[in-house]
Parts: sequence; C-alpha cells; structure tokens
Amino acid sequence: MTARAKTEPAHPFGGTDAKRNFILQQGLCEPAAGTGAIQYSALLFQPRLVGLWVVAAGIVQAPLLFFALAAVLWWSASAPRLNPFDALYNRVLARSSGTALTAAPAPRRFAQCLAGSFAFAIGVSLTLGWRLVAFVLEGFFMVAIGALVFGGFCLGSYLFHLLSGRADFARRTLPWAAGA
Repeated sequence: MTARAKTEPAHPFGGTDAKRNFILQQGLCEPAAGTGAIQYSALLFQPRLVGLWVVAAGIVQAPLLFFALAAVLWWSASAPRLNPFDALYNRVLARSSGTALTAAPAPRRFAQCLAGSFAFAIGVSLTLGWRLVAFVLEGFFMVAIGALVFGGFCLGSYLFHLLSGRADFARRTLPWAAGA
C-alpha cells in the first residue's frame, strides 16, 4: 500500500485527484498537502444533509419541506457567511476534523441557488397537484445530489464555470480528469 493510499481514502473516480478537482470546482484554492480528504469531506457536509432532506421530503411529498429547503439554500447562497449548514459543521465537526468551513465562493453559491430553485419548483409542482412534474424534478435533483455525494461532481459548480466562459477549467475539474 502506498503512502497516499494510507492517508487518502479511496474515491470512485481516482482518489486524491478527484477530491482536488472537486475542491477547485467549488471555487476554492489548491488544498494544502495532506488536507484534501478532510476539506473534501467538510465540503460534502451540506450536500449530505440536503440529500437527506430531499429524501424525507420526497417520501412524504410535502411542499412545505421543499419550500423550506429552497429558503435555506437561497439564504445560504445570498448570505454565505450566515450559511446554517456551514455554521452547524463548524460548531459540531470542525474542531475534530481540524477544518472549518468559510464563506462559499461564487461557484458553490451558484450551486446552492440552483439547488434552491429545484426545491422551489418541486414545492410549486406539488402545491399545484402536478405529481408527475414533481417526481421528474425530484428524480433529477436526487441524481444530481447522488453525483455530488458519491461521485464528487457538482453539477451547479460545473455549470457556473461553463456559463462564466471557463469551459476548459470546468472540464479539468471533472472527477475523472487528470487534474485542473
């Protein structure tokens, strides 16, 4: 087993390069040596909680839960220093992990805003009785969250870079890319 394998947990798309690419895709700087796995895990705290929220809201098909999620995600995007997910992580896990989350850069905020928009659209669809539309949006939302949590690919951040005219950079931050 190599030294890297001992310090960095396995990743579905190639270990530390995928984690590094994800961190860069989120709009953060190059991680310091040996800190990529910890920073990667910290950045996934919010998507993991959002995923649980979406699953719970999807099971009960409650528009209010989707509207609440939309509000929290939009708040997190518009007031990044007051992000409740980051505050919870910093309060509960930052000390033990040695990494605190700071205000989200633009690509991460764009992804939060996009996720909030999906949650809002699902809430509206459920309120209007458009069950099929709600199920399709929920499915797409869950696939995007799954790609993020299990594959290290953030569709929202990727789209941010594409829409910002940074397509080459966006492609280099894909989990399977050799590096940014």
